[in-house]
This record gives sequence, C-alpha cells and structure tokens, in this order.
Amino acid sequence: MENFEFFNPVKILFGKGQIAKLRGAVPAGARLLVTYGSGSIKRNGVYDQVMANLQGHTVSEFSGIEPNPAYETLMKAVEVVKRERIDFLLAVGGGSVLDGTKFIAAAARFEGEPWDILAKHAPVSAAVPLGAVLTLPATGSEMNFFAVISRAGTHEKFPFSSPLIFPKFSIIDPQVTFTLPARQVGNGIVDAFAHVLEQYLTYPANAPLQDRFAESILLTLIEEGPKTLAHPADYNSRANLCWCATMALNGLIGLGVPQDWTTHMIGHELTALRGLDHAQTLAVVFPAVLAERKQAKRAKLLQYAERVWGIHTGAEDEKIDQAIENTRAFFESVGVKTRLKDYGVAPEVVQLVSKRLAARGWTTLGERQDIGPKEVEAILSHSL
Repeated sequence: MENFEFFNPVKILFGKGQIAKLRGAVPAGARLLVTYGSGSIKRNGVYDQVMANLQGHTVSEFSGIEPNPAYETLMKAVEVVKRERIDFLLAVGGGSVLDGTKFIAAAARFEGEPWDILAKHAPVSAAVPLGAVLTLPATGSEMNFFAVISRAGTHEKFPFSSPLIFPKFSIIDPQVTFTLPARQVGNGIVDAFAHVLEQYLTYPANAPLQDRFAESILLTLIEEGPKTLAHPADYNSRANLCWCATMALNGLIGLGVPQDWTTHMIGHELTALRGLDHAQTLAVVFPAVLAERKQAKRAKLLQYAERVWGIHTGAEDEKIDQAIENTRAFFESVGVKTRLKDYGVAPEVVQLVSKRLAARGWTTLGERQDIGPKEVEAILSHSL
C-alpha cells in the first residue's frame, strides 16, 4: 500500500426530511446565494423546502447552471457574489450545480484571471464556504473537493481541485430524486460505477480493504441500479444508489492505491467536442480502455471478473473478456449506450481527441503513465 493522507471534513445529513436541518446547518447571519440549474427544483418541491428552511437569512438566487457547467455562466454568478457581498453559497441540484458552485466559490476570491484555475492549475488560496442539497446521485461532488468545468466558447473541459472547496455540509434526501428521468438515473449509475473502476482496475497494491470497499460498491450498484430504475419510488433502492454515488468518490476507496482516470480525461474531450453526457462518454470509453489495456490491468481484471461478476471457470483470457463484456452489458442495461456510433459520433473524433490531449501535454495518462496519443487512438478505435 502506498503512503497517503486523508482528510474529509464534509458533514453528511442523509435520509428522509433532512432538508429541514438547513436551519441549523447554514451559518447564522450569513448572506446566502442559492445556486441551481434549469428550475426542476421548483417543479418537484425542493425549492420550496429549501426556502422555507432559510427564512430569516438574507437570500439571493442564481439559476441556469447547465449540465457540464459553463465558465461563462459561472462568471456571471461570481459577479453576483461580489456585488451582493455573499459569504455562503448553497448549491441545490446535482453534480453539475455542485461543481459549478465550487468554481464560483474559488473564482470569487481569486486574484487574477479565474480561468487560470482550470487551464493553468493556478492554486486556490481562498474560497467562499458552501453547502449542498443533492438532487441527483452520480458524481460524488457532495463529499469531495473536485469539480469539472467547461468553456463553451473554446470547447474545453477541465478539472480542478482544492481542499478549500469541500462543502461544509451536504444534505442527501433520496426522496427528492424519485422524479428524476430514467436517463439521469441511468447516467448516475454509470458515473458512480466508473468512478470506482478508475480507482480499482489498475494493478495490485496490497490494499485488500480498499479493494473490498470498491467491490462492495460495484456489487451494490449492480444489484440496486436496476431496482431503482424499475421502481423509482422505492426508497431503499434509491437510498442505496445515493450512498454508493457518494462513497464512490469521497476519497476512501482511493487511499494508498494507484488510480487511472484515463477514461475521464478522454471522456471530457468527447463532451467538449460532441456534447455527449458525461456518463455517456464513460460508458463508451471504459470498456474500450479495458479491452486495450487488458494486459497491463490483467491481475486486477481477473480479480474483478471473479469477485464482482462471479466468473470462476474458463481460461484467464476468457474470464477477462467476459468481465469486460459484462461491464458493457451492465451499462447498456441501465439505458446508457456504449458505442460512439450510438450517439452519431463519426470516426474522425478519434484523432481529434488524441491531438487535443497531446497539445495540452497530457501524454502520460493512466496508472502507469504510459498512455499517449497512439494509445488514446487505439482505445477510441475500440469504442467506434
């Protein structure tokens, strides 16, 4: 096991009716900015619950944060933060709203051009504190210090991180997710599954506890994902999905082990260039990464085949191939297609993605840092 440091200060308020605890969670006397997306929280009653529990606070609002939150939109919110002297942000929505709000928090206190936080990895030295009310289980953004932001004008999508953007608290009430469209639920299942695989399917690091934590999340998603799609108002299955998504990327399963993230980096380019949902890119790219890198990931793929998919017979190569096929089939079973052609993406995107990654100097991807432009092209060729 590799050395590690672990710090996660996020207070989680999980379960039915937990939005009522906003009263005690938000700092007394804070000047709040509530951020949200297209307005679905007004249709499903979440907005009313939130506002009822913020009475007595000075509250401003900022709506319109998109899926794959846009830098251009978020900078308008930064202006509001500065003009209204906001000192606490409350994100109400899914991962995109949370990610966008994290960037607003950092950009509002940044000295210089905020785009540098994303494009030049400029360090974040201050941020507006924030909390979250989660309405879509997927990204784990409610319990981590990561965010991914797009810039519509340049078709770019970059991640950033800072301990200063950990939410102070996150409220997760599975009931408020019951009305989500099946597409978003399926995307969330794939997103959480892929987050686990990025940290698990690398090479052995003598970290059996982390491995079994990861496997337990995968097995739970395989069991509970189809249930919650079939029965959207089943509280137990939805609660399990919500907690899986949170646990998949709160840092716990990645402690002391190598991590990959090739799929995500390629996927970000597909979203920026062709507008695919984030989870759609993961469903397309992950089976392709496993197929192309199956020798480098051989030991963990065999473990994955046996422990997660229960494949105990056959030659090693057969087990690996079956595990990869089962992964693809699982993504398809929750409604997320796994081939570029399914989304009308032409083969020319293969070289385009490779060139964009190379132009940024991202030529040492993967847990072994041995994935460059040729390997990216080979991976994407598997996904056509």
